[in-house]
Amino acid sequence: MPRLAITALIIFFTLGFGLRSLIHWRRTGTSGFKGISGAAGSAEWVGGVLFVVALVCIVAAPLGQLRGWLSPWPGLDGPIVHAAGMVLCAVGIASTLWAQLAMGNSWRVGVDASERTALVASGPFGLVRNPIYTSMLLGMAGVALLVPNWMAAVAMATLLTALELQVRRVEEPHLLRVHAASYRAYAARTGRFLPGIGRIAA
Repeated sequence: MPRLAITALIIFFTLGFGLRSLIHWRRTGTSGFKGISGAAGSAEWVGGVLFVVALVCIVAAPLGQLRGWLSPWPGLDGPIVHAAGMVLCAVGIASTLWAQLAMGNSWRVGVDASERTALVASGPFGLVRNPIYTSMLLGMAGVALLVPNWMAAVAMATLLTALELQVRRVEEPHLLRVHAASYRAYAARTGRFLPGIGRIAA
């Protein structure tokens, strides 16, 4: 299934980064990409670097398997697992786009401490505080099931670590500074990545 995994990744990157950035550019005149924040070696910098590493690894997983450099784990390389992977890829891509569009002009990749964007708490953000990241994890898990090899597993573990660092050490502190009580009340009733899990005390 490596070719299908590569196709899914092309669709994801084209729509999730390319199309969304183009839409944002037309609306605001900026791409929405803020890059890796923090000084080299800081938690936020490490989170940004790990995010890039995770994306490289998830692309390398199907490419390596297609080239014969990586082998899938036999116990997971079957039609049921592949079917689950296709479903997760489709759901992950669709829900990522939904969450990105729900952010409107507040959508960003990275954080600029000097900016004040509107707090979005409706649509998918009424279910969890970080639906884009949840959706990305679902989509990448789908790719990992299409090419269940050690590189895909490394990609998933690295992506989860990167998102945890980004959310806990960069985005949540920034939103608390910018939106104060409004964000604290929102975070008290809404889970971080899953409904009801990771709420912040009001």
